Amino acid sequence: MRTLSKRSEFLAANRGLRFPVPGFVLLVRPRGDGDEVPGIGYTVSKKNGNAVTRNRMKRRMRALVRQILPRAGIAGADHVLIGRPGSNDIVFAELGEQLESALARAAKKLAKAP
Repeated sequence: MRTLSKRSEFLAANRGLRFPVPGFVLLVRPRGDGDEVPGIGYTVSKKNGNAVTRNRMKRRMRALVRQILPRAGIAGADHVLIGRPGSNDIVFAELGEQLESALARAAKKLAKAP
Protein backbone atom coordinates (compact mmCIF):
# COMPACT_ATOMS: atom_id res chain seq x y z
CA MET A 1 0.00 0.00 0.00
CA ARG A 2 1.13 3.51 -0.67
CA THR A 3 0.14 6.44 1.49
CA LEU A 4 -1.35 9.55 -0.07
CA SER A 5 0.55 12.61 1.03
CA LYS A 6 -0.05 15.37 -1.51
CA ARG A 7 -3.09 17.61 -1.44
CA SER A 8 -3.60 17.00 -5.16
CA GLU A 9 -4.02 13.25 -4.50
CA PHE A 10 -6.73 13.94 -1.92
CA LEU A 11 -8.49 16.37 -4.28
CA ALA A 12 -8.38 13.79 -7.07
CA ALA A 13 -9.88 11.15 -4.75
CA ASN A 14 -12.63 13.62 -3.86
CA ARG A 15 -13.71 13.57 -7.52
CA GLY A 16 -14.18 9.79 -7.33
CA LEU A 17 -16.91 7.66 -5.82
CA ARG A 18 -18.23 8.38 -2.32
CA PHE A 19 -19.55 5.72 0.07
CA PRO A 20 -20.81 7.11 3.40
CA VAL A 21 -21.21 4.85 6.44
CA PRO A 22 -21.89 5.89 10.05
CA GLY A 23 -18.23 5.88 11.13
CA PHE A 24 -16.56 7.47 8.10
CA VAL A 25 -16.88 8.31 4.42
CA LEU A 26 -14.90 6.20 1.95
CA LEU A 27 -13.71 7.87 -1.23
CA VAL A 28 -12.47 5.60 -4.03
CA ARG A 29 -10.95 6.69 -7.32
CA PRO A 30 -9.16 4.44 -9.82
CA ARG A 31 -5.84 6.02 -10.75
CA GLY A 32 -5.52 4.48 -14.20
CA ASP A 33 -1.71 4.61 -14.11
CA GLY A 34 -1.15 0.86 -14.45
CA ASP A 35 0.14 0.51 -10.89
CA GLU A 36 -1.88 -2.13 -9.04
CA VAL A 37 -0.81 -1.00 -5.54
CA PRO A 38 -3.76 0.59 -3.69
CA GLY A 39 -3.27 4.05 -2.23
CA ILE A 40 -4.68 5.09 1.14
CA GLY A 41 -5.20 8.42 2.85
CA TYR A 42 -6.86 9.56 6.06
CA THR A 43 -8.42 12.85 7.00
CA VAL A 44 -10.24 14.06 10.10
CA SER A 45 -11.37 17.69 10.29
CA LYS A 46 -11.21 19.90 13.35
CA LYS A 47 -14.99 19.81 13.75
CA ASN A 48 -14.56 16.22 15.00
CA GLY A 49 -12.95 17.30 18.26
CA ASN A 50 -9.62 18.17 19.77
CA ALA A 51 -6.26 16.76 18.65
CA VAL A 52 -6.47 13.76 20.99
CA THR A 53 -9.84 12.75 19.54
CA ARG A 54 -8.75 13.27 15.93
CA ASN A 55 -5.52 11.30 16.40
CA ARG A 56 -7.44 8.43 18.00
CA MET A 57 -9.77 8.36 14.99
CA LYS A 58 -6.81 8.21 12.62
CA ARG A 59 -5.12 5.44 14.62
CA ARG A 60 -8.32 3.36 14.52
CA MET A 61 -8.72 3.95 10.78
CA ARG A 62 -5.09 2.93 10.12
CA ALA A 63 -5.62 -0.28 12.13
CA LEU A 64 -8.78 -1.05 10.13
CA VAL A 65 -7.00 -0.52 6.84
CA ARG A 66 -4.06 -2.74 7.83
CA GLN A 67 -6.51 -5.58 8.51
CA ILE A 68 -8.98 -5.18 5.66
CA LEU A 69 -7.49 -3.33 2.67
CA PRO A 70 -4.92 -5.99 1.63
CA ARG A 71 -7.70 -8.51 0.94
CA ALA A 72 -10.70 -6.29 0.13
CA GLY A 73 -9.12 -3.16 -1.35
CA ILE A 74 -9.46 -2.18 -4.97
CA ALA A 75 -6.21 -2.65 -6.89
CA GLY A 76 -4.96 0.42 -8.70
CA ALA A 77 -7.27 2.80 -6.83
CA ASP A 78 -6.80 5.49 -4.21
CA HIS A 79 -8.87 5.12 -1.04
CA VAL A 80 -9.48 7.99 1.38
CA LEU A 81 -11.20 7.60 4.75
CA ILE A 82 -12.81 10.74 6.15
CA GLY A 83 -13.59 10.48 9.86
CA ARG A 84 -17.08 11.40 11.03
CA PRO A 85 -18.14 12.73 14.43
CA GLY A 86 -18.83 9.92 16.88
CA SER A 87 -16.73 7.31 15.12
CA ASN A 88 -14.65 6.80 18.29
CA ASP A 89 -17.83 5.64 20.05
CA ILE A 90 -18.47 2.86 17.51
CA VAL A 91 -17.15 -0.61 18.35
CA PHE A 92 -14.00 -1.45 16.35
CA ALA A 93 -15.48 -4.67 14.91
CA GLU A 94 -18.49 -2.73 13.66
CA LEU A 95 -16.21 -0.22 11.94
CA GLY A 96 -14.51 -3.16 10.23
CA GLU A 97 -17.86 -4.42 8.95
CA GLN A 98 -18.67 -0.93 7.70
CA LEU A 99 -15.37 -0.72 5.82
CA GLU A 100 -15.84 -4.14 4.23
CA SER A 101 -19.37 -3.20 3.19
CA ALA A 102 -18.23 0.11 1.68
CA LEU A 103 -15.37 -1.58 -0.19
CA ALA A 104 -17.75 -4.24 -1.54
CA ARG A 105 -20.15 -1.54 -2.78
CA ALA A 106 -17.22 0.32 -4.36
CA ALA A 107 -15.94 -2.79 -6.14
CA LYS A 108 -19.43 -3.57 -7.43
CA LYS A 109 -19.97 -0.03 -8.71
CA LEU A 110 -16.53 0.10 -10.37
CA ALA A 111 -17.14 -3.27 -12.04
CA LYS A 112 -20.27 -1.84 -13.71
CA ALA A 113 -18.46 1.27 -14.99
CA PRO A 114 -17.04 0.96 -18.52
